[in-house]
Amino acid sequence: MVDVVYVAASKLDARYTRICIASVRHVYPNVPIRLLPGGELRRSLVDELRRYWNVGVADVPKGEYGWGFVKLEPLFGPRRERFLVLDSDTVIIGPVLDLASHHDEDFVVDDEIQSPAGAKAIYYDCETAANDGALLPNPAFLFNTGQWFGRSGILNRDDFGGLVGWDFPRRLTNPRLFKNGEQGILNFVVNQQWRAGRLRVARVPLLRWPGHGLRGVDAAAVAAGSCTPCVVHWAGMKKTRHRDMLGADLLTYFEGEYYDRLPAGRARKALASGRHVICEMTHAVHVKAAARFRAPSRLFRTAE
Repeated sequence: MVDVVYVAASKLDARYTRICIASVRHVYPNVPIRLLPGGELRRSLVDELRRYWNVGVADVPKGEYGWGFVKLEPLFGPRRERFLVLDSDTVIIGPVLDLASHHDEDFVVDDEIQSPAGAKAIYYDCETAANDGALLPNPAFLFNTGQWFGRSGILNRDDFGGLVGWDFPRRLTNPRLFKNGEQGILNFVVNQQWRAGRLRVARVPLLRWPGHGLRGVDAAAVAAGSCTPCVVHWAGMKKTRHRDMLGADLLTYFEGEYYDRLPAGRARKALASGRHVICEMTHAVHVKAAARFRAPSRLFRTAE
């Protein structure tokens, strides 16, 4: 049994958050859903989700968490709560919660197959650690942290000792070794604790990444209820305009369901879509400007 679904949310991903919530409610009208705010969220979004979609906000410390670190917070809850964590740029297809209900392990994760080069690039780098004189065992398994089932009370902050700076914003203490926000360190700690016999892990076919194809998963199959349960995750594949993305029909389908429930849904949708495009374009400009600003200082330090 899964007690709650957590959805990581940010200002930039508001459009995806709405779509993700609609996909969960499509299958589970009554399951508790709580936002995990990685920073300050727009009050209008929070009120809208609470009023029309029965979505709450997780009781976590307020602050700017940085990339992904807010997704660790459900682990430190006060009771043995079983939960699913989702990134905003996901949709669930079919009764995904059943995948965990059939297992009593502490973590239920995707059965990802990853190359050594991929593991080094997107999780953690055992080779660099060895060169630095530290021994990190090669991972027994790896999983993308945009979708995973866990249980609170199994891990605590001390289990991440020396890996995370817990002040705001959260940060990796060694970003040379651990990659992509919380993803590398969560994989490392779960592997470490699994080897020590402190927790149990089940691996199931959970993730569908559009880059590997979406055969059998489209809006028509969702409407017909004929899809194999999974989480579709646009990890690293988001574009400014949804219509330019693989699997765009899924985004359109659930976005339509979302605004069908709201008064003046068409007008709200148009405004939110325009705001999303503007935010994406502004963010891209800021990222490019920051990169150009940092480049000369790196060259200067190198010259020194």
